[in-house]
Amino acid sequence: MTNTKGSLEPDGELRDYENVPLPPESVSWEPDPLEGLARLEYREEVDKYFKAEVLPYVEDAWVDFTKTKLGYEIQFTRHFFTYKPPRPLSEIDAEISQLEAELQELLREVTQ
Repeated sequence: MTNTKGSLEPDGELRDYENVPLPPESVSWEPDPLEGLARLEYREEVDKYFKAEVLPYVEDAWVDFTKTKLGYEIQFTRHFFTYKPPRPLSEIDAEISQLEAELQELLREVTQ
C-alpha cells in the first residue's frame, strides 16, 4: 500500500501481534517498561523469535519497536486448576433418564 505521496505504508488490516518469551536472563522491574525494551537482550530475543516463527510464513513482515509492549502472561489454569475426573457414565445415563421422565411428566400435564 502507498500513501498519497507514493511512500510505502503498512496495511492495518494485516497487523498481527505475537507473545514473545522474555529473555532467559533475570528481568528486573523498571518504572518505565520502554527502558527495558531498549535493552539489547530484549531486542535480540524479539529478533530471534521473529526470524524463527514469523518470517518463514510472512516474508515481508517487520517489527515496529515503537509499539512493542512489555507484559507478563499468568496462566491461571496451569497454576490453580485441579483435575476433577468426570462422573461414571452409568451415573450420567441414569440422570439423563430421570430428566427425560420428568420432562415427559411435564409435557403430559401441559397437553391435558
